[in-house]
Formats: sequence, C-alpha cells, structure tokens
Amino acid sequence: MTRKTNGFTDPIEEHRALLETESRIAIAGHPLHAMLVAFPIALTMSVLGADLLYWWTADGFWARVAGWAAFGAFIMGVIAGVTGTVELLVVRGIRNRSASWTHFILAVMLLSLIGANWGFRIGQPEEAVLPLGLSLSLVAAGLTAVTGWHGGKLVFDYQIGTKMPDPPP
Repeated sequence: MTRKTNGFTDPIEEHRALLETESRIAIAGHPLHAMLVAFPIALTMSVLGADLLYWWTADGFWARVAGWAAFGAFIMGVIAGVTGTVELLVVRGIRNRSASWTHFILAVMLLSLIGANWGFRIGQPEEAVLPLGLSLSLVAAGLTAVTGWHGGKLVFDYQIGTKMPDPPP
C-alpha cells in the first residue's frame, strides 16, 4: 500500500517492484552471473588476440588457440547467460527495467556471434581465421564492450544484483 502525504503518493513507494533487485542466484550473497561473465568476456577478447597473432605470424598454433578460446567463450557464455536469464525472469525489479532487456538482447546476439565464430573454426582452424574469423572476432569484441557496458550500468546505476538498503522509517 502506498503512503499519501498531502494528497500525493510517493513515487518510490508506488514502484516498490523496482526496488527488488537482489540476486536470487548467488553464492554467499555474491551474484553468480556477475562472477561468471568475466570468463566469456576474457575469452572473447582472447579470440581476437589469437586471430591477430595468427595474422601477424602465420603460425597455426594461434589459429588453434583462437578456436579453443571461441569454444570456451561460447560454453562459459551459455552458462553465464542461463544464470542471467533466470535472474531476469525471477527478480521483478530486474525484469521491470528496460535496460535489463537491452542487456539481455545484446547478450543473446553476442552469444550467437561467438557460437558462429566457434562453429566456423571447427575442423579448419587456419582457413577460418582470414578474413571471416578475424572479422567475426572484431565484431564480437566490439559487441562484448557494448554488452558489458550495459551490464555494468545495470549494476552500478540501478544496483541490479545487489541488496538495497532498507528504507528509512
């Protein structure tokens, strides 16, 4: 029930559902999604780095590294994505923010791109790097930056995944 003061309702009280932002999938209060996303982010950037090193050195080792990094980025991205999706669907304060849905859509696009990059490399790691593999890696790295920025905005600006302090009496 919202409190009325002098005929006005408190907008914060009106939107109590936006205040419920604490993570439901956490270990000792630490959101699992926030802990897991570091792996696909680092591995996606590693794919780009390995592709650039292959382009520079023509050493097949770097093409294989890029393929394995793409595989790891995809698998860890799926795991992080599942935890993030459950949080989005279960926690009302996350679900009610349009910024959460923007982050979700960008993350699904990114995961699709990483999966395609990995799939393209299976069985032909050296042939896959230039030009398509490197191009996919560049786009994935850029999309990772944008998606990560949106995720950081959710945490730092909207306190998503954190426990909000109790309102003063």
